[in-house]
Amino acid sequence: MIMTIFCSASSQKASQEEIKKRQTELQAIREQIKEYEEKIRQHQKNENEALELMDTYDRKATLVRRLIGKLRTQEHELQRTIEKTGHDMARLESQLDFLKKQYASYVASIYRTGRTHDLELLLSSQSINQFYLRTAYLKRFSAQRKKDAEQIVSKKMQIEETQAHAQQQLSEERRLIAEKGAEEDRLTSLATERREVLSQIRKSKTMAQRAIERQMKAAKELENMISQIIESDRIKKERAAGEARKSNLPQPPPVAGNFETKKGILRWPVGQGTVVARFGNQKHPTLKTITQNTGIDIAVASGSPVTAVAEGEVARIWWLPSYGNMVILSHNNGYRTIYTHLSEILVGEGQGVREGDIIAQSGEGLDGPRLHFELWKDREKQNPESWLSPQ
Repeated sequence: MIMTIFCSASSQKASQEEIKKRQTELQAIREQIKEYEEKIRQHQKNENEALELMDTYDRKATLVRRLIGKLRTQEHELQRTIEKTGHDMARLESQLDFLKKQYASYVASIYRTGRTHDLELLLSSQSINQFYLRTAYLKRFSAQRKKDAEQIVSKKMQIEETQAHAQQQLSEERRLIAEKGAEEDRLTSLATERREVLSQIRKSKTMAQRAIERQMKAAKELENMISQIIESDRIKKERAAGEARKSNLPQPPPVAGNFETKKGILRWPVGQGTVVARFGNQKHPTLKTITQNTGIDIAVASGSPVTAVAEGEVARIWWLPSYGNMVILSHNNGYRTIYTHLSEILVGEGQGVREGDIIAQSGEGLDGPRLHFELWKDREKQNPESWLSPQ
């Protein structure tokens, strides 16, 4: 009985610790959201910081989506736990019902025959040895009845504890659902505010010029990042080769696959969409200035699945002005693909991905919902459309 109660208490304690851990994770995201809310208030005071305000809206929206995603996950896990608790409750009640019936039958039997039956059983013994054996039997029989009674008490206590635990789980589920709804409302409100600021930016030539300058600066930062990844990969390969030589082990095999063979047949990073900005020189519709697009922009509904175009590894997850959230994948033979304007990232750095794996969800840029996609060979930018399969 003690062991059963202890196990039940341990299970509930573990569940409470898990809830506490999740609450800590959610609180960390909420604290980050608060920081961006303060930045938004600061940027709103200065009309010249509209672009920075847009950045902050986007970063806050990413955190809110992450928070909603975690709340959804917790809600689904909690629903499964509640279902299991219900099954446990039914099992315990069935066991308790059986023990009660068994014990009631014994008590009724004792009431009918009284203790004279036990005395008659002893007096009818044919030998001293039989007398001792029957005495021992009656003691064991009495001990078993006592044990049955204790089990009934134990089962009742388990049911009461499980009922209390189930009530706690239901309360937590209601709280999660309410909080998720509040965050979804916050995200909707955030999107409305973002559209208003975006409208102001599009009407201002000054802001358009600043946006171009920020884009050029961000492109330079991206080039530096690619260089850092290349250097990091080189050091990693040299270190692995050196360790293999010291240990007299065979050299590490090259990464499977051949990216070059995919030229002209490479899968698209989104299932559908239209290329609205091509690789190379682009003329700005308002300022009439010439800028260079280092990839292609694909107009696609926000929240669309973004998939890896080939097998590879997540080299970097980052955020840059003008690009927003980004994922850089490393492929074999020095090829890399870059995915930006992401509303949600679903992979982690160092994670291996297969061709077609969903790595993110698309988001929005200054010009609307889209995915920006780039393809590099070492430090050289490639025209993605010459690699992608015909649509």
